[in-house]
Amino acid sequence: MRIEDFSNTLIRNADGIYVASESRNVSYPTEGHMDCFQVEDRSFWFKHRNECIGAMISRHPFDGALFDIGGGNGYVSQMLAERGFDVALVEPGYAGALNAHKQRGLPQVISSTVEDANFAPQSIDAMGMFDVVEHIEGDRAFLEKMAPLLKTGGRLYLTVPCHGWLWSRADIDAGHFRRHTERSLQVLLEGLFEIDYLSYFFGPLVLPQVLFRAIPFRLGLGRKAVLSTEAEHGAKSGPVVGLLNKLLAREASKIRRGEQLRFGASCLLAAHRI
Repeated sequence: MRIEDFSNTLIRNADGIYVASESRNVSYPTEGHMDCFQVEDRSFWFKHRNECIGAMISRHPFDGALFDIGGGNGYVSQMLAERGFDVALVEPGYAGALNAHKQRGLPQVISSTVEDANFAPQSIDAMGMFDVVEHIEGDRAFLEKMAPLLKTGGRLYLTVPCHGWLWSRADIDAGHFRRHTERSLQVLLEGLFEIDYLSYFFGPLVLPQVLFRAIPFRLGLGRKAVLSTEAEHGAKSGPVVGLLNKLLAREASKIRRGEQLRFGASCLLAAHRI
């Protein structure tokens, strides 16, 4: 892959990262990349999400290269690259882009919003947006801009947090605008993409999120999320994390077989451009 084949305005800087001349702000905490980077490799949450994303893509593959939009520190991109996929990471936050390139060894990293990267129309084979669109206030307008960048039939892969009744301080702190449902995702993509696969996942986390996030938030208990980033993502081992890993492994197996789960704290989907 040559980034120059997709955009003629991006410039590779001294760090080896492609940058745009300007890049707009995004709804994501400035310290978020470093907080996540410290726990990603030890976290059952990030590991399970990767397993489910990988399983979904293996059943609904793409040809060519995937652009991981808002890919953070490159945790998903690294997994896909290790599985033999051609991947470029697009991350507005420079700290995340630097971690992806220098720490995770990803060769093709762009520090820019996808709008400012100025990709050519119908140049991209596939896009991944893994826990990204909930950070975009005008998500439908954003996808209307993204769709023309994909080739006809090009793939879109998404993961999003689900259910408004799970809304909590954690969503506000993360810069979320909404949580989705199967129906809201169908409406969001209508007329732009055809959904090939959609499933809930993270079912075992629904009750903990209700008890430790949603209920305390509704009761007005505290100004900050109840759980730390490390605790919330299961970066420490223990019997509870061990049990969750066993339960989540069953989810991953079902997604690997192409089954659709009807319950969970998040959704993932594969679609193609109409």
